[in-house]
Amino acid sequence: MTIQEVLSEGIKKVEIKKIEDSRTIIRYLLSHILKKDKSYLVAHANEEITAEQEKEFFEGIKKLENNIPLQYIVNYQEFMKLPFYVDKNVLIPRQDTEVVVEEAIKLIKKNNYKKVLDLCTGSGAIAVSIAKYTDAKVVATDVSKEALQIAQKNAIVNGVRDKIKFIESDMFDKVKDKFDLIVSNPPYIRTAEIDNLQAIVKNEPMLALDGDTDGLKFYRIISENAHKYLNTGGYLVLEIGFDQKQEVKDLLMKNHKLVECKQDLGQNDRVIISKK
Repeated sequence: MTIQEVLSEGIKKVEIKKIEDSRTIIRYLLSHILKKDKSYLVAHANEEITAEQEKEFFEGIKKLENNIPLQYIVNYQEFMKLPFYVDKNVLIPRQDTEVVVEEAIKLIKKNNYKKVLDLCTGSGAIAVSIAKYTDAKVVATDVSKEALQIAQKNAIVNGVRDKIKFIESDMFDKVKDKFDLIVSNPPYIRTAEIDNLQAIVKNEPMLALDGDTDGLKFYRIISENAHKYLNTGGYLVLEIGFDQKQEVKDLLMKNHKLVECKQDLGQNDRVIISKK
């Protein structure tokens, strides 16, 4: 089959499943398999692909039809202009979370912070980005051994493995030191809302999504413990759900002096910043 033929067939299959941005996704999948950019697909539309490439492409289509995210199929997601390996063991880094990282980086640079803790690191997107764009050393924790293996792989790929210490820990359990800044994107979706998520999102790890009945389980743990691990005047930077601003703020005010909220690019409340 030619490039144009497989693209047409692939688009037809995923459009039946009503997959969002299906044409963009299909072209990206084929580009990834051929190791060519999208302009190549246009310029060489009548070029034949190999039987092996065709097989890999349609196996990818089958996964898309079964609501497997494209990022898990190609094992790639860009975040903060950096490459990240992702698979079913980690949450796919979102653009919204870049706002969290940007706010953390501002504070680190402004105050010349040297020690940062990233709780619930997952793919390592936050920890690796901070290590890449600042002079800080980072401790990254996660309860999932598989997630930590992926985070370490991403640290190596991005050339910051020597700046990050990875610890298998359930939140603060194995954390010993004090830090200038603590950052986290914890699970925050209410358990009852999990069933209402898009089918494609449900294929991401529940461990990284489910924030218990009210979505606040991990914010409670953080609000009760973070101040013990922060140096005086240190900051806590948290990602929150768009409707959790007041609830998280109320929790944090028990042990923190300052609490402010920043919005993401969609004008949703997304980042809570507090100070010890």
